[in-house]
Amino acid sequence: MSKVIITAAISGAEVTKEMNPAVPYTVEEFVREAKSAVDAGAAIIHLHVRWDDGTPTQDKGRYAEIIEAIRQECPDVIIQPSTGGATGMSSEERLQPTELNIEMASLDCGTLNFGGDEIFINTENMIIEFAERMNSKNIKPELECFEKGHVDLALRLHKKGYIKGPLHFNFVLGVNGGMTATPRDLLFLVESIPQDASFTVSGMGSRQLTMNVMAMLLGGHVRVGFEDNLMMERGVLAQSNGELVARIARIARELNLTVATPDEARQILGMKQRN
Repeated sequence: MSKVIITAAISGAEVTKEMNPAVPYTVEEFVREAKSAVDAGAAIIHLHVRWDDGTPTQDKGRYAEIIEAIRQECPDVIIQPSTGGATGMSSEERLQPTELNIEMASLDCGTLNFGGDEIFINTENMIIEFAERMNSKNIKPELECFEKGHVDLALRLHKKGYIKGPLHFNFVLGVNGGMTATPRDLLFLVESIPQDASFTVSGMGSRQLTMNVMAMLLGGHVRVGFEDNLMMERGVLAQSNGELVARIARIARELNLTVATPDEARQILGMKQRN
């Protein structure tokens, strides 16, 4: 059976408790949500962190505290901190998690208009800087691509030697300013990457489930979680990240796929096994 990696993006930087009371802010809440996701089948926890009042931060100390607490409960899971942070943060702020003992991190591959005056800036030089930092610390990058131009830039920087293989993409679809979360656009992106590259798909809001299922049908992997979607169905809030993971894990098994363990995910992505 083919194996599918499930990533749980358990908090993001934008969603709040006013949107869903289960969104984690405190260390204890992050552990609760991470454990619920891992117990349901997640191999990777994509991690943004918050202060206790919900303010997003890239503070190295806060990341260290939450990562250590999650590892106490989920020692095998791959923890993938975000280097995207939140709009308006400097490169120095965003790169703080790479100073920790981590094995994987997100690497955003282009600039995006998030709406109004909000611009998520990722210049070519910034992407090179982030990639070189990850190379120097043996951190596996997940290449976050919101549209086709981001894929092209990542491939160009890979050809120049800045981004090391094997390549692993995350196609983030349905974000304002990026490509729409449609089968047409996802197929276009999948056909735009090398055959030996792997990919995950993140669909926003109500498109999460559709994009997840199509990703699996195309031989890819999936991301679920509160960062992207807070609902189980229209008008019904998800009670935990684990509930979202459990649903996609069940569908994967019904498609005759095996849900990958963290160590199997490391093997699929060409990462070193943890000691």
